[in-house]
Amino acid sequence: MSKPSQEISISLGEDFPEIRDSVRKICAAFPGAYWREVDEQEAYPHAFVQALTEAGYLAALIPEEYGGAQLPLRAAGVVLEEIHASGANAAAVHAQMYTMGTLLRHGSTAQKNKYLPGIASGQLRLQAFGVTEPTTGTDTTKLKTRAVRDGDHYVIHGQKIWTSRALFSDLMLLLVRTTPIEKVMRKTEGLSVFLVDMREAIGKGMTIRPIKAMINHNTTEVFYDGLRVPAENLIGEEGKGFRYILDGMNAERILVSHESIGDAKWFIRTAAKYANERIVFDRPIGMNQGIQFPIAKAYAASQAAELMLRKAAAMFEAGQACGEEANLSKLLSAEAAWEAGEACVQTHGGFAYAREYDVERKWREARVQRTAPVSTNLILAYLAEHVIGLPRSY
Repeated sequence: MSKPSQEISISLGEDFPEIRDSVRKICAAFPGAYWREVDEQEAYPHAFVQALTEAGYLAALIPEEYGGAQLPLRAAGVVLEEIHASGANAAAVHAQMYTMGTLLRHGSTAQKNKYLPGIASGQLRLQAFGVTEPTTGTDTTKLKTRAVRDGDHYVIHGQKIWTSRALFSDLMLLLVRTTPIEKVMRKTEGLSVFLVDMREAIGKGMTIRPIKAMINHNTTEVFYDGLRVPAENLIGEEGKGFRYILDGMNAERILVSHESIGDAKWFIRTAAKYANERIVFDRPIGMNQGIQFPIAKAYAASQAAELMLRKAAAMFEAGQACGEEANLSKLLSAEAAWEAGEACVQTHGGFAYAREYDVERKWREARVQRTAPVSTNLILAYLAEHVIGLPRSY
C-alpha cells in the first residue's frame, strides 16, 4: 500500500488567482435565473458555452501550436471548480477537457492538425464520448457495438447510452469492438477508438434520441446502423483502444473531482449565508448546533478531499502513477459534495425545495457524481483489490 517517497510540490491556498477571477466574472453574467430557465426547458446553455469558448477555457489543455492555452491539468480543474462554486454547471463543456487526452496522446499528427485548431478556436466541439451501452454498463470490455473493416472505411453497428451532449457536439470519441471478444486472448483486447465526425454521420447510419433525466445533462442514446467511418479516423492502433481510454481516466477523475469541490463550496457558502439570515424563535438558526454541525462536518470533509485532489493533480503533472490518488479524489470529493448538499437542504428546510433558491437544482446535479463517470462502489472495489490487496470481487 505504501509508495516510495517522491518529491512533488503541492500549492496551498487559492492557486491560479487570475484564472479564478476571470471565470468568476464570466459566471457572474449567468446567475441562478439563467440556469433555472435552462434547466426548466431542458436546454443546452449555448450562451454560457460561447462565453467560455471566447475566453479560451475550452482550449485549456490543447497545445499552443494548435491555438490552445496549454495549461496544466490543475488549472483546467480550477476552471471547472469555479464554475460549480459559482452555482453554475460545467457538464455542458467538461467532456472537451477530459476526452482531449486520448486525441493528444494517441492521435496521429494528421488528426491533430485536422481537428485541434478548430476545437481550440471554438469552430468545432468535441463534447460527446460514446462508451456505455444499455446491457453492459461499466463492464466496458463486454460492449457489443462492432466496427468491421470494409476497404478504407469501418462499418459500425450497435447502440450507446448516456452519451451526453451528442446533439450539441461536432465530434465524438467512440469506443467499439473491432475483434469479437471470443477471438481475443484477453478481454481488454480488440477494442478500438474512433474520432467520429457527427456532422457527416447523423442521418447516415447514426440516430440520436434524447433521454429525459433528473438532471439537465442533455444526455442521449445513440444508434449505429451501418455507419461508415473513414479508417483514417481510427485513433492509434486497432485493438488497443481500451488502453487509450484507461490512459485518460486518471485525468477524467481529477477533473470532475474539481466540480464536486466547487459544488461543496457553493453548498457550504449558501447554507452558512441562509443560516445567518433566517430568523426562527427570534434568533438566527445558525446559532443552533443542529444547524452548525452538519455544515462544519461538510466543510471538514471538503477540505480533506481538496487536499487529496491537489496531491493527485500534482502527481499527474509530475508524470507519476496516480491511480490510487485520482480514485480517492473522485470518491472523497463526490461524498463531500453530497454531504454539503444534504446540509444545505436541511438548513433551508422547506425553502430548499423552492426552485428560486437553486438548492434543489444543485442538489440534483451533485448527486450524479456519486454515480458517474464512475460509481463510488467501483472505486471502493478498485481500492480494495489494487491498493489494499483484497481478492477481486468482480
